Amino acid sequence: MLNWQVGRVKIIGIVEMDVPVPVPAPVIPQVTVAELRKSRWLYPHFVGEDDTLKFSIHALLVEAPGLNLVIDTCIGNDRPRAITGGLPLATPFLQHLSEVGWSRDRVDAVVCTHLHVDHVGWNTMLENGKWVPTFPKARYLIGRREYDFWSAHDDEEQQAVLGDSVKPIFHAGLVQLVELDHVISPEIRLTPSTGHTPGHVSVMIESEGERAVITGDMTHHPCQLAHPDWSLGDNDPKAAALTRSRLFAEWADQSILVIGTHFTAPTAGYLVRDGAAYRLAV
Repeated sequence: MLNWQVGRVKIIGIVEMDVPVPVPAPVIPQVTVAELRKSRWLYPHFVGEDDTLKFSIHALLVEAPGLNLVIDTCIGNDRPRAITGGLPLATPFLQHLSEVGWSRDRVDAVVCTHLHVDHVGWNTMLENGKWVPTFPKARYLIGRREYDFWSAHDDEEQQAVLGDSVKPIFHAGLVQLVELDHVISPEIRLTPSTGHTPGHVSVMIESEGERAVITGDMTHHPCQLAHPDWSLGDNDPKAAALTRSRLFAEWADQSILVIGTHFTAPTAGYLVRDGAAYRLAV
């Protein structure tokens, strides 16, 4: 398991699945092999030698003083989704959780950076034919703006996602609707990173003078550091590109560990200016 230490805060990555995407890639229509090869630093960690884009779907466990936090809960088992080819997953996600010394009851809080299918799945699990909270003692922190937007959205699959992965935790009384800049603990706070979705947030961590950020989907792949205008499923591509440009500029050449929610191993690094754009130093 990947892990990082940020002052008194420990972060552990639990991978649900890795997803290779051949180029040309419908998910990022602007990407070309020629442009990827201009950024040799992407190889081999984030782009394969066959020019395949590498993505990861993982959750991040955060151990902070007095707080055990899960950030983004992947796709989850037993759900037929478009992202999985219409077939339900059956992964050992909960086993991996126990292998790093965590249990379902140990989790104090869950953050969903946004409400897309691959960030909310393990909010719940199927038990005796019923969707129940995976983490029964946790408060689930969900952006108020994000929830309001998707609750009114008429996309059939998105409503299915809300139905089995979000509404059951509301029914259990575990949801806390929060603002874009919500402070979770002295070391952890949310920060607005809208554009991919209207209420998207990233997670800032600061402890003992050390800093890290967990991106969520404000960026999906390190190739977007070189091309902030490249868009992957952004609700508002122009706003998302502006957010990437703004935050990359803030994080670059700083001692801020950037942990990508969909970056494959080594998953984290430091942003370095590279001409007019950026690269990830790992």
